[in-house]
Amino acid sequence: MTQLRDDCFAHDGRPMPLAEALRTIDERISAVAAVETAPLARCHGRILAEPVRAERDAPPHDNSAVDGYAVYFDDLAPGGTTVLPVAGRAAAGRFPAFAARRGAAVRIFTGAPIPRGDGGAGPDTVFMQEDCVRDGGRVALPAGISRGANRRRAGEDVTAGALALAAGRRLRAEDVGLAASLGLTGLRVRAPLRAALFSTGDEVRDPGAPLPPGAIYDANRYVLSGLLAGLGCAVSDLGILPDDEARVRGALADAAADHDLLVSSGGVSVGEEDHVKAAVSALGALAFWRIAIKPGRPLALGHAAGTPFVGLPGNPAAALVTFLLVARPLALRLAGAETRPPALFPVRAGFSRRKKPGRREFVRCRLESGGAEGAAPIAREAGRQGAGILSAVSAADGLVELAEETTYVAAGETVPFLPFGEVR
Repeated sequence: MTQLRDDCFAHDGRPMPLAEALRTIDERISAVAAVETAPLARCHGRILAEPVRAERDAPPHDNSAVDGYAVYFDDLAPGGTTVLPVAGRAAAGRFPAFAARRGAAVRIFTGAPIPRGDGGAGPDTVFMQEDCVRDGGRVALPAGISRGANRRRAGEDVTAGALALAAGRRLRAEDVGLAASLGLTGLRVRAPLRAALFSTGDEVRDPGAPLPPGAIYDANRYVLSGLLAGLGCAVSDLGILPDDEARVRGALADAAADHDLLVSSGGVSVGEEDHVKAAVSALGALAFWRIAIKPGRPLALGHAAGTPFVGLPGNPAAALVTFLLVARPLALRLAGAETRPPALFPVRAGFSRRKKPGRREFVRCRLESGGAEGAAPIAREAGRQGAGILSAVSAADGLVELAEETTYVAAGETVPFLPFGEVR
């Protein structure tokens, strides 16, 4: 469990640019998730806790990339077909017992080790079998091949001693495969970050429950639970907390005892019925970051009984966007993952829009083909852009980002696009 400083998220009260908020998280938040060893079969999606260096070359020996014939390049006729006798056969799974002699070809198969030479280096070039003509014990080889063609060198994937995987990496299938290719059976990884999640508000109801006048169904826990789980977190759903400070405080204190992160939505504004602020402050410290973004309201960050807390807006579209932009990097840092700015891609605006300067806006958009070959895709608004409009997020492929200094975007103008896949 981490103990955060009371001033960890302190700021001067001004609207904070998104870049500054992310820099503050990088500078002040460190990993809290425990480290454990997991077998490779259970490492996909986990966060690597320690760097992996290769103990051996991969591949461990020179081998053929194709089925064909291995030859010495210097035995080939410079401008025409070369006919050589076939002397020897090399198959995958065993090192050839013979030495390949000059002036002859070796029948070889994909993955088979390149035979050693007679007193020196072995063949250095491999012809694909479909380019050759076999006639009994001889093979005709066409002109035009390059020296070293179709020969995989020992260590061309990873050399012994090289860094294969850096600590903090969220392991993908190909990363786990790379570890397997180095002969590893397990990796030192971070334990899943334990995240406690709840919604607040007397007006919020679980789906399926009766819906009296003035009440709404809770979408936020389902959105946020899915996003947290997608980051590899172990999520505890604490349900809906009423507008009662004592009950909110008790629930937070209980959750802080065995979780690494507390996440709520709603109840963090300055209204008389918003009790999360008082509950968190009583247990630890709370700072309101007035993040200069839209959609989004002031974001509550702090700690309750030493456990990091993030309070997201109650409006579902705002909750999702602020999670992706701010809470996600925070959770990844706590989980021990490396964080990097997501990649943005140029698209053409399929809309015109005015905006206030001084804040960064994110427009929920779907992508359409740009028409002509090579033309940038067109980003069209996926629906109404209100902070409570979840349908527009569901219909969108990502977010068009409008910088703080932008005041107007004209249809057809090139704008940066953040695909949802970059932040999930």
